[in-house]
Amino acid sequence: MNIGITVYPTYGGSGIVGSELGRELAERGHNVHFISSFLPTRLTELSDRIHFHEVEMMSYPLFEHQPYDLALATKMATVARAEKLDLLHVHYAIPHSISAILARESIKQKRYVPVITTLHGTDITLVGADRSYLPITRYGLQQSDGVTAVSKFLKQATIETFDFDEIEVIPNFICGKYYLRTPESPLKNELAPNGERLLVHVSNFRHVKRPVDCIEILARLRNGGTDARLVMVGDGPELSAVRYRGEQLGMNGSVIYVGKQANIADYLGVADIFLLPSELESFGLAALEAQACEVPVIATRIGGIPEVVNDGETGFLSDIGDIEKMSSDAATLLSDEDLRRSFGEKGRELAISRYSTQKIIPQYIAYYERIIERSAAAAA
Repeated sequence: MNIGITVYPTYGGSGIVGSELGRELAERGHNVHFISSFLPTRLTELSDRIHFHEVEMMSYPLFEHQPYDLALATKMATVARAEKLDLLHVHYAIPHSISAILARESIKQKRYVPVITTLHGTDITLVGADRSYLPITRYGLQQSDGVTAVSKFLKQATIETFDFDEIEVIPNFICGKYYLRTPESPLKNELAPNGERLLVHVSNFRHVKRPVDCIEILARLRNGGTDARLVMVGDGPELSAVRYRGEQLGMNGSVIYVGKQANIADYLGVADIFLLPSELESFGLAALEAQACEVPVIATRIGGIPEVVNDGETGFLSDIGDIEKMSSDAATLLSDEDLRRSFGEKGRELAISRYSTQKIIPQYIAYYERIIERSAAAAA
């Protein structure tokens, strides 16, 4: 198949999943065409089967804000015709689904290219649910030839918000060979030169991720006698608040800010505990990646996280903002090496058995084939 994929090429779950999906499809013999403003974060190299088409923006004084959605639609239509695409697969509903539908309609007299929209979370629960965007988001769902969601939670949220239930649940995934425990890595000594326990948090540092809670957890652990350090991976609007709270609590000497990293597995592979205190997660991809690296997860019991983390078996779940319980759970794991190892092994087993590329990518391929066949039958 010739597949067009559009993602937000930034540091976020939808971009990561879309990029790695393209790579996996290419390894299985399909041609993948990424259509975006710039190369997605996880797409480190192109090949004979992975192509990149840049969406170029026109600079014109009349436009206070450049019309990216129209430029994207034009590029999608151009690539669809030139490369004879079999479908367009867009990640994150707004504005990608609308752009793809516009592209499909603009060329359908010559070639009908079905559109599949994958929902990742805030495109439904936050952006799409806003009164300003709700009607157009509903239209994008209704007009897509296929819609998938990354968790059962997100499918139910979409039904409740948009009264739309024609949704296939295809969860996020990991490639087991890229996510491994690496306790002997030189990075371990660099991050914990005195053998400290390592807590790791990975996010885009938005308020919804509650990264400041990680500082609070570290402070309670250290004040309770646990020699731990916190590694903060990523960047975003809440980073200054995190640094400020760390300074207030006297913790910044025990916090390592490493910014955005191309290979998250390097840091997860040396971690002792992964922290995910978010107030909303439609899936929890970072938690899945941590479990694949045999790292127990301390997280909140919200959204799709309970589908990924087994409470009391691969990690501990708490209510939003319950820092005392999360700190206590972390202390329990850090003080009991056998328990921590057991959680890690079970987490890896769960990640591979439920969410490996070998299990999930065939689901996407089968769904593609079904949508293409249905679209062809309708056209005939």
